[in-house]
Amino acid sequence: MNFQLKSASLHQASQQKSDALLVLVPEHFKGEKDGLSGLVQHTLSQGDLQAKPGKWLAMHRPSGMLSTRVMLVGVGEGKPAHIRSAVQAGWQALRAGTLPLKTLSVVFAVQPEAAAVRAAVTGLADASYVYTTTKKAAEARTLDKVLVSVPDAKPLQSAFKLATATVLGVEMAKEWANRPANHATPTLLANAAKGLASAATKISCQVLGPKEVAKLGMGSFMSVAQGSHEPLRFVVLNYQGAAKTVAPTVLVGKGITFDTGGISIKPAGEMDEMKFDMSGAASVLGVFKALGELQPKINVVGLIPAAENMPSGTAIKPGDVVTSMSGQTIEILNTDAEGRLVLCDALTYAERFKPKAVIDIATLTGACVISLGAVRSGMFATQDHLAEALMQAGAAAQDLCWRLPLDDEYAEGLKSNFADVANVGGRAGGAITAAKFLQRFAGKFDWAHLDIAGTAWKSGAAKGATGRPVGLLLSYLMGDKA
Repeated sequence: MNFQLKSASLHQASQQKSDALLVLVPEHFKGEKDGLSGLVQHTLSQGDLQAKPGKWLAMHRPSGMLSTRVMLVGVGEGKPAHIRSAVQAGWQALRAGTLPLKTLSVVFAVQPEAAAVRAAVTGLADASYVYTTTKKAAEARTLDKVLVSVPDAKPLQSAFKLATATVLGVEMAKEWANRPANHATPTLLANAAKGLASAATKISCQVLGPKEVAKLGMGSFMSVAQGSHEPLRFVVLNYQGAAKTVAPTVLVGKGITFDTGGISIKPAGEMDEMKFDMSGAASVLGVFKALGELQPKINVVGLIPAAENMPSGTAIKPGDVVTSMSGQTIEILNTDAEGRLVLCDALTYAERFKPKAVIDIATLTGACVISLGAVRSGMFATQDHLAEALMQAGAAAQDLCWRLPLDDEYAEGLKSNFADVANVGGRAGGAITAAKFLQRFAGKFDWAHLDIAGTAWKSGAAKGATGRPVGLLLSYLMGDKA
């Protein structure tokens, strides 16, 4: 989708020719003496339109305007969350009509803040996204061009650029997370990473196979992959926008392209959704897609341990003990707690980059879904400054997270009689014990863990990937640019 930002008064916006004009109306609106301002004021005074977030009023070919349809949508106080919900409500109402929508003008009735512009762009892209890759008769996305009009575009250019790059990143993450597992194997995921490197400057990619991973001593990662016919891949992406002496931020994305649970097999119901278990890896791809567009002066490394978790005669068994890259031995009490087994070796690998921070992203625990639902991702961090930066980044991107504790007492349940650590504790505090397991392998750098099990995808009629937390990660990285 092609987004453009333009300076325009309400009168100028009313003369733009498009299939629809979506006007964002705040509370206490005061317009000029033009036709569109008068129309807005009249509908408000007559009670036909309320300026509350998401309330809308549709009109067909109003006099003096060139757009076929005009949609007035309330945005309340104009907060980013209000803007996002308003844009999405307006789009859904327009989409319900019979006329095709190829061009859309989104008009801010008053000068917005940068975060509001970002919310409008990302919110509209999210609402209009259509997955088509494996659908022969798919409904293609009809919206080709979106013109965002504001009274003064100049101070908003940077936020707009970040917003459009975020859209590209989120949609790439959605694309790969939505693909069925036979269309998103570890090899295909690695090829997607190679494609990113070939298409953008400053991005390089290295892909390690089973032999290279074995040479590194990644026994924990290898154990998860050993039950599948699909060979594992370990992807190393590198974005270098600053001098080599500048320490990078390392992003580690869980890349389990399908998770049956292994020998500790999952119930059949909704197991198809385990194609989304590589959403952490997809988010890393999405971030690098956006970095290629933004070209910021920072260094970022992306690590993706990709494998399938399958039951077979060669699969790991409950009670098996494996040796991680760090040298720590792990008793695998539950083969369905495989994400932490691939992440721990990737965290050890991250040490070689001497990073300023490492953030892993994983659909790790059902316990996090119980704790936080689908609104906020779970966030754990060893440093307060890192936790605060991630919280602020999530708020700025409307991609929220919430910090959970890392008290040492939570690790008691991970003790083992037969290895240095067990891969699961009891049911209580499951998201925290999973984080405590990972923390054992993250002692040499500032570290944060994002559990996105509740936020990476939606179930039911709206089943599909959300692309989270690409927005949060980009906001964090760009807020820390050199």
